[in-house]
Amino acid sequence: MHPAFVKSARDAVPIWFASRRDAASVLGKLDAGARAFAKAAGFEGRAGEYLPLPGKNGALTGVLFGQDSRREPQADQFAAGRLADLLPGGTYRFANVEEPRLAALAFALGAYKFGRYRKGKAGAAKLVLPDGVDGEELSAIVEAVALARDLINTPSNDMGPADLEAAARRLAKQHRAKFAAIGGARLAKGFPLVQAVGGGSDRAPRLIDFSWGNPKHPKITLVGKGVCFDTGGLDIKNDAGMLNMKKDMGGAATALALAHMLMSPASDP
Repeated sequence: MHPAFVKSARDAVPIWFASRRDAASVLGKLDAGARAFAKAAGFEGRAGEYLPLPGKNGALTGVLFGQDSRREPQADQFAAGRLADLLPGGTYRFANVEEPRLAALAFALGAYKFGRYRKGKAGAAKLVLPDGVDGEELSAIVEAVALARDLINTPSNDMGPADLEAAARRLAKQHRAKFAAIGGARLAKGFPLVQAVGGGSDRAPRLIDFSWGNPKHPKITLVGKGVCFDTGGLDIKNDAGMLNMKKDMGGAATALALAHMLMSPASDP
């Protein structure tokens, strides 16, 4: 299970979600001291508003977090993801939440850190899984999203065709999938346009393919554009167009992420 989650904790600190519409009602559920503190601090339930609640001995006894009701057209359904960075170290639980599964997913996604070049500290805040939420399923989703983020965030000097192939090969090995990488003369003959696009680089292009699953089941094919940015060749883009070229392999990264979700044991019916 993802390290942002724990199955249970007796002393987990409650997180109270409140919107402008129901802030008064939520505050009414707190003890007198916490309610007085929240009122003195001017908590109104504005979207993104964050207020730790101290107890009599100064210890953290609760957290108030402003989030628009899902009925609001402008509501950010992933607002709970901000809590992963806001909360101090400890274990927390949702005291009231409209969409527990979505909020838990947002929390874990918010704990993401890109640590390839600088190892940051792992998220110190942990969340008790809400009742009825499948932690293994959520973990598979979070791991897949992190895989795509890591691949896209890696600068192009470290994310060439061979590097993307290696990432796909690792994923295929993890799930015992059949893997193939087509390059050289076979690529030029079978996929001449792929060869034409990548042929101007000293990092040879390739087509990456792997298959998985029961051959008797309906077939689903995922295709993702995996053009790894290279400064060689003709530059026909303006300056603004060049800014996002590092992400030109994002389609392949997304396809690999979705493949991980589908192949994960948590996705089995």
